[in-house]
Amino acid sequence: MTTSTRRRAGPREWAGLGVLALPTVLLGLDVTVMYLAIPALSADLNPSSVEALWIMDAYGFLIAGLLITMGTLGDRIGRRRLLMIGAVAFGAASVAAAFSTSATMLIASRAALGIAGATLMPSTLALISNMFTDVRQRALAFGVWATMFALGMAAGPLIGGLLLDSFWWGSAFLVALPVVALVLVAAPLLLPEYRDPGSGRIDLISVGLSLAAILPVIYAIKHGASEGVDATAVVGLVAGLAFGVAFVRRQNRLPDPLLDLRLFAAPAFTSALTILLVGLVGVGGAMFLVTQHLQLVEQLPPMQAGFWMGPPALMMFVAAIGAPLLARRIRPGHIVGGTLALSAVGYVLLRSVDGPGSIGLVTAGFGLVYLGLGAIAALGTDLVVGGAPPEKAGSASAMSETVQELGLAVGVAVLGSLASAVYRDRLVAPAELPAPVAAAYGESLSGASSVADRLPAGLIEQARAAQVAGLQVTATVSAVAILALAVLSVVVLRHIGTVGDDETRGETEDADEQAGAAVDAGRATGSG
Repeated sequence: MTTSTRRRAGPREWAGLGVLALPTVLLGLDVTVMYLAIPALSADLNPSSVEALWIMDAYGFLIAGLLITMGTLGDRIGRRRLLMIGAVAFGAASVAAAFSTSATMLIASRAALGIAGATLMPSTLALISNMFTDVRQRALAFGVWATMFALGMAAGPLIGGLLLDSFWWGSAFLVALPVVALVLVAAPLLLPEYRDPGSGRIDLISVGLSLAAILPVIYAIKHGASEGVDATAVVGLVAGLAFGVAFVRRQNRLPDPLLDLRLFAAPAFTSALTILLVGLVGVGGAMFLVTQHLQLVEQLPPMQAGFWMGPPALMMFVAAIGAPLLARRIRPGHIVGGTLALSAVGYVLLRSVDGPGSIGLVTAGFGLVYLGLGAIAALGTDLVVGGAPPEKAGSASAMSETVQELGLAVGVAVLGSLASAVYRDRLVAPAELPAPVAAAYGESLSGASSVADRLPAGLIEQARAAQVAGLQVTATVSAVAILALAVLSVVVLRHIGTVGDDETRGETEDADEQAGAAVDAGRATGSG
């Protein structure tokens, strides 16, 4: 085993972490602020139903599709440089979105925001890996980073509500400008530059294949959630998987691949990605249904709903900071398993919600869900990114972000669809209702709320009860799945020692190097 001196980070590195937190908060903010801006911008721009869907989805599609490419690009041209380019692009796209004069212009601006966002996310993680080489400090730094995205998401309804109460809908996008300005001023002073000196040119065919693999899968998931599993969803899923196979085969043949598949030979890397993926599925579904419950069942305005999302965000902060500190004495697998077991208790509490007047119970349950998220985000990210070679930190960061984006999308789609199915099964629209009103009433609680003034007495209460039933069923399914994940985490991460345990970590690195050498040998044989 080769040993290396690991320098402890000083004030400059911790100040640099503060700089990296800024774009992370911004990306989280952008996720939730759009939910508030949609009604106002729809009244102004009058988008069709399809255009409204793309206004919401263009951003997420492009982020998910380009994370791998941008992570590898940062390894090649420099991670600080890519971060600053992305910040400028994000600011410019935010201005274009704020002053959009048509739905088409706003869709294009949101797509540009997605492309810029894809440069920011892996750059921040990879730079943390470069700046914090001491394993204990690095784990804590990843914990701080993990809380920033949730902090931005929690602040979105509050900041968005304040802006939209006083200004036009475009003001929600202009929040990005002061953040971008701070990053551009502080990054050259506090962030180091790093690039892989041995990297070659980006393989454009691999870029195309990665997009063709990820985008159809994301589209199929979203389409299946809104329209049901039909031919379009199946074709999208099959096409994405086929392109994914082609992408993997090409990476195995290339001497300098877009995604180095040797990373997957490390047991810790693959196990952590699996835990992040499954864990985020539960979080994505819970976040979607809890925000709906607060606004549609409890009938809270967006700002108050955002306020009640604050305590869960604080729970995530405690877990993301506390887990790396505990991991210095307790094995990460035990911490992840224990916090996920607490998350399962949180889902049980959500299962106990029985109607309006349950704000405290919902907040407590979702807080425990977020507790598990904080732990797996901090420790999982450290295992994925921190365990990768320095020159591959960008690629590892991109994989970490990609599985989290995919997990959230799957959670919203699958668990959201399950809740919708329960809702429709529990409701029967009275025959005397006009067809459009009956359709809205039977589709979702948001649809029923939009025609509440045209419904007979008692029907809107029935719709709220059906929504609560959907939350109960999905919470039950999530509790069972997350409890199983907790047990699995203890088993698959059992070989990972405490953070800073050089002996255990060294044995793991030796095993990973041997696995990587085997992949290299296979690649050489395949190319020969």
